[in-house]
Amino acid sequence: MSEQQYQSLPVILAGPILRKTTSQDIIIWLVTSQQLSGRFEVTHNESKEIVLQENLAQYQQFQVGDSAWVSLIQARGDFPTNTALRYDIVTQSGSLSAVAPELLYDNEDALEFQITNKADYILHGSCRNPNHYAKDALIAADQKVAQLSFENRPDMLIMSGDQIYADHVTGPLLCAIHQVIDILGLPKEEFEQAPINNSDELYRHPDTIYGRYSILPTTQSHNGLLRRIISNTPKPIFTSQNCVNHLISFSEFFAMYLLVWSPELWSRVNLNSLEIDTNQASNQVKQGLEKWASEKEHLESFISGLAHSRRLMAHIPTYMIFDDHDVTDDWNLTVGWEKAVSENKLSQRVIGNGLISYWLCQGWGNEPNNFDDHFVHLAKTYFTSPSTTNQNAFIQHLNKFESWHYTIPTLPKVVVLDTRTRRWRSESKMNKPSGLMDWEALVELQQELLHESKVVIVSAAPMFGVKFIETLQRIMTWAGQPLLIDAENWMAHPGSANTLLSIFTHTKTPTNFVILSGDVHYSFAYDIKLRHSKSSPNIFQITCSGLKNQFPEPLLKVCDTLDRLLYSPYSFLNLFTKRKRLLIKKRDPDTAGFRRLINQSAIGELKLDEKGKPVSVQLLTGEGKTVRFPERS
Repeated sequence: MSEQQYQSLPVILAGPILRKTTSQDIIIWLVTSQQLSGRFEVTHNESKEIVLQENLAQYQQFQVGDSAWVSLIQARGDFPTNTALRYDIVTQSGSLSAVAPELLYDNEDALEFQITNKADYILHGSCRNPNHYAKDALIAADQKVAQLSFENRPDMLIMSGDQIYADHVTGPLLCAIHQVIDILGLPKEEFEQAPINNSDELYRHPDTIYGRYSILPTTQSHNGLLRRIISNTPKPIFTSQNCVNHLISFSEFFAMYLLVWSPELWSRVNLNSLEIDTNQASNQVKQGLEKWASEKEHLESFISGLAHSRRLMAHIPTYMIFDDHDVTDDWNLTVGWEKAVSENKLSQRVIGNGLISYWLCQGWGNEPNNFDDHFVHLAKTYFTSPSTTNQNAFIQHLNKFESWHYTIPTLPKVVVLDTRTRRWRSESKMNKPSGLMDWEALVELQQELLHESKVVIVSAAPMFGVKFIETLQRIMTWAGQPLLIDAENWMAHPGSANTLLSIFTHTKTPTNFVILSGDVHYSFAYDIKLRHSKSSPNIFQITCSGLKNQFPEPLLKVCDTLDRLLYSPYSFLNLFTKRKRLLIKKRDPDTAGFRRLINQSAIGELKLDEKGKPVSVQLLTGEGKTVRFPERS
């Protein structure tokens, strides 16, 4: 990058994102083009009395490129709760209101927020695919918050997985990612056991856009009935149907976060600058190029709303957890998949790069205290000197790390689960889906719940999903093709299913459970009780997905109809499911027709009463409409 380009970069490239906020901690994440200097301030909104003022130099900053610094402001103190506060990051270029005035709502002259000890009003959602044609529901959420009085704003925003789609990147987006890598001088890396030696060769490869199947590793199939019938030839390790543009290098992962969370770098990107020699390109690349115009149209629609999603996350405390697409589709779904990854150094590196970028851009801000000095030392060593040795050492530590889960100390307590890295692996078949959490992780979950009267559990996949769809997943697992239909759900593994169900029947666990989920690309709400029990807890499964994604139609309509016909609350077919001890009643949305599964991009809005029971369950769609799930009479 030239000196002129460097000087033209804004100081703040992405963020600020307001992360964890408690009476002892205020956590803010941001990416800047220069090392930050200046001060961080928190003041009372009305009196303007200073609550905290600290030098930015004391906070952790990692330089991840020539012009890219990631900062985590972690201010500690005794902060007032349930009152209007404001924060400012006064950089070398001025205050937030000067360098990013678009972050302010109309009635603000500084960014206002509050530290709440409640979780009575929660926004939640997952599956924000920038390449999908659906409208981004975060835009609608921001527009609604802009109209609310300060005291009526949501307590938090929970993003329950798939904040990026590392395995589903369109040609125009990958082209933009490569330009950002160059603009910011993001690090190069070497690859082992790969058809390319380094990231420079990757970016110049004739199949780098629309042809990455030829670069990504393959494995021999772990035998299943259907696979043996169809073919026994090597198959891709990365199983997404869209992985022709799967992210590979750390710089690609990191650049994608900047592009999906902020509009700043898009003005410096040219989506018409694709340079491909069609004479050398494979047929797959040529076929991909035919989609360029439509992909660009969808991407430009997404870009136009980024100022809204950025503003929302600057004001509302935002908590995150990964699901598969943050790293790759079907991540750790089966023992066979894990084994295939472990046997190839390129696949290990891809997964490791996904985890590095997740930690840096998401996990770090959820609960910084989960990451000890050794963890931070490995990170700092890699970012300071991104050699193969340092990168592999950091990835090795990440692969063993088991503290991605966390709790939010509110009333009710919010318990956010890691359902990806602590799997209950099948001991019978290599291609059988693993349980979403192993026995030890589930025991830890139960300990978190003991003696709580009310709780909100965040699980990427619904704990109680659509039974007909789960039956289809079971059939595909029997046929040896669990990856084909993402055959992972809480009931797929008997050990994790039975242990989970026992938690809900424990006499010392909460009276009211609210489970917030996403993942499935449709939305629904269930009321659940134990059959034949006079002291059953109240369990509410509330699913909202996706923020910018939808399930294929009319397939969902067929699944919805058959689920209603075959698995009504009193159907005898329930006796053949692991949930036969539970009475599940499905809420009807206030939409025309008989559909219970809503297939629109949306963000969930949940309001709880003082006992932790939902008083309002609704969706705010990307179109700005409200869909309610009233309580069953």
